[in-house]
Amino acid sequence: MSNVIASGKTVEEAVNKGLSKLGVSQDRVTVNILSQPSKGFLGLIGVREAKVELALLPELAPNPVAETVKPLFDSSNHDLVEGDPYAIAVQFILDVGKSMGLDVQVEMQHSREATTLHIFGPDLGLMIGRRGQTLDSLQYLANIVANRASNSYIRLILDAENFRERRKKTLEELADRLAGRVIRSHKEVVLEPMSSQERKVIHAKLQDHKLVKTYSKGEEPNRRVVISLR
Repeated sequence: MSNVIASGKTVEEAVNKGLSKLGVSQDRVTVNILSQPSKGFLGLIGVREAKVELALLPELAPNPVAETVKPLFDSSNHDLVEGDPYAIAVQFILDVGKSMGLDVQVEMQHSREATTLHIFGPDLGLMIGRRGQTLDSLQYLANIVANRASNSYIRLILDAENFRERRKKTLEELADRLAGRVIRSHKEVVLEPMSSQERKVIHAKLQDHKLVKTYSKGEEPNRRVVISLR
């Protein structure tokens, strides 16, 4: 079974039902929203559930070597292999950097879970953006251009100046601080909209907390984490 159609009171519920049927996580599928939920007249008549179609992506292509690091690539490097999806992603980053007036270099690190493209160079704040939003957008586009050239799904992570680890630490500290606020005030806290990657950091940090719990609400791109008492 490579695709399913599922329904639910919300899009999230429908997606989760589809994922359960396929037995995979959300990063292994593409989601097509067929219809949004509707409450109908007076919230009673003509109620319509959300309906989504989930298509299973091809199996993850095995990275060449687990936990290996490739040399630095820059605009003068000619070792990139034409047609190689990883090379295409690297070239995309180099071209974007050049268009932004930045002299960047890229180091490729393969692991079993993903391939991380580490970006080096001066003034990388432009490529990182506010709270990593520009970096997240570049990561999304790099995955698209790479997978167009790949016969099976590959996952790329973009990092610059060790931003991912620094941001993770910041989010974990935020989670602890807001959990304390919830415990003191007995009121739930709703965080600002975050990417799914950042929401996972908050959920993971507080999943074993004895006094608070977390869940997400809202639709992308305005989906938020909520911290509340258990």
